[in-house]
Amino acid sequence: MKVVVIGAGAGGTAAVAELTAAGHNVCLWSRSAATIAPFLEQGGIAYEGVLGNGLACPQLMTTDLVKASAGADAAVVVLPTFAHAAVVNDLVAADWPQHKPIVLNPGHTGGALEFQHTFRSLCGSAPPIAELSTLTYVARKYRPGQVTVTGRAKQVRAAALPGSGEALKTALALFPGAVAVDNVLAADLANANLVLHPPGAILAAAWVEARSGDFTFYVDAMTPGVARVMHGLDDERRAVAAAFGHALPSLIEEMKLIGTVEQSVTAFDDFATAISGGEANKQIKAPASLNHRYYREDFGHGLLPFLEFARIAGVVVPVATALFDLACPLCGVDFRENGRTADRMGIAGLNKTELMEKVTVQ
Repeated sequence: MKVVVIGAGAGGTAAVAELTAAGHNVCLWSRSAATIAPFLEQGGIAYEGVLGNGLACPQLMTTDLVKASAGADAAVVVLPTFAHAAVVNDLVAADWPQHKPIVLNPGHTGGALEFQHTFRSLCGSAPPIAELSTLTYVARKYRPGQVTVTGRAKQVRAAALPGSGEALKTALALFPGAVAVDNVLAADLANANLVLHPPGAILAAAWVEARSGDFTFYVDAMTPGVARVMHGLDDERRAVAAAFGHALPSLIEEMKLIGTVEQSVTAFDDFATAISGGEANKQIKAPASLNHRYYREDFGHGLLPFLEFARIAGVVVPVATALFDLACPLCGVDFRENGRTADRMGIAGLNKTELMEKVTVQ
């Protein structure tokens, strides 16, 4: 399959390494010439970790989306989800064919809905869109030309909007760990980062600022108090999912399926021990500032759409509400201004029945 990978950060470069090794014809696009320059200089993307060690050599690495998209069978968007709306603008400007599928890896929470709504707002229609619940890699770029992949998801949830069956087939073909679920709400509400990041991001904020992130987020900051708040947020996530007809496992069970919690874990209520013991995340440093994506992404594009879903479902979510209300003054940002609101997802004014009708594949 000829695939254009959109995004040259850690997730995008990990995807290039995996998809190239799997025999796909891959092109890499980035908006940033500076980001792509080290890869061009060395003729590919150096990678190390659980995907092996080597140099992935895509067919093309470019800042020209028209060239990258030429003849592509599908696009895989691997970017922080606050960049999704801007990427739609780029795809429309590049005349992305309306019949060619797009896979969001990940959609985070509400990604497919926002992506489709933005497309329709710009050109009246949208291509087939599928999303994954969680990024398929634990990856970091510790130097510009190389990606370090410490984890590769064993299982993530995949879903597509009605009329996007081809996109779902593409997602399942490209990412063998993807498992299809009933609709995008089931994928949205299985987003692990929705629960995993906000409690620690808020409760360790003083340490983030004082230490510039010089501590491990999933070990040092995974204290019993943080874990209790996380457990409360997870209970709310599962209650909202149940209101939409989805019985989702706890965060720890979900992370065990993904592979970021060890397979030996059986105490699913012991969040602190299970998360801090996960090998894939153990060495990952905390955010260096309050501008990190754990704040920019996981509040405006994680908790905010979750709050919108909870409101539509009629479920009270005090922990999620408190975390979001603290994040805005903490970061000096109103995450509603550029966040994933009901308006931006195209679901403003819908009741629960209407939202279910919008996402249900017949």
